Amino acid sequence: MGAILIIDATGEACTAAVRVPGRADVILSERIGRGHAERLAPMAAQALEQAGITAKDLSRIAAAVGPGNFAGTRVGVAFARGLALATGADCLGLSNMTILARMADPAGARRIAVVHDAKRGEVVLQHFLRGAAQGAPARMTVAQARAALAEAAAARPLTLAGSAAGLMAGPGLTDSGAHEPCPAAMLDLAEAATPPFAQPVPFYARPPDAKLPGAAA
Repeated sequence: MGAILIIDATGEACTAAVRVPGRADVILSERIGRGHAERLAPMAAQALEQAGITAKDLSRIAAAVGPGNFAGTRVGVAFARGLALATGADCLGLSNMTILARMADPAGARRIAVVHDAKRGEVVLQHFLRGAAQGAPARMTVAQARAALAEAAAARPLTLAGSAAGLMAGPGLTDSGAHEPCPAAMLDLAEAATPPFAQPVPFYARPPDAKLPGAAA
């Protein structure tokens, strides 16, 4: 395995991190809120420089694909795909739900429910068992998610992760504190991933609200 670059622009933070075998990870992360498009490329270049390598030394590039901020997610995925095309590195996407499940259960030994706050009274919910996703993410109302988690926790305790974990408190439910993607977890997942890889594609909690002229969707 060669050098790995991971990037995350799906939330408030803009993150670039590099792992080179036999060396300490280089992790750069700034909470900028907006402006990921301007900050991401210089940050990635800085991370590579601190790691003592160039982009041509990368064997794998991974991007967080969401759900998260609409514009930032697009920026991160497009940057990863463009850099991979230029360098010949493998490119893969990491679901934020999978990243958060890994953070909440590094050993892959528990039942995890990742709940992302999709706003407007909705969440995205996905279950994980021993590190493996149990079905696809599902968008639902906060009330529906609470009911589903209460029913699941009645059978066996669940550990929660994600930005909406705090909205789901109840018997048998424990908040892990893993609410946003961690660069170290992303590096671990990117390193453990097995090719072949599909090109990363943004995963949005809901379709974009933008309208074409004439109010067409």
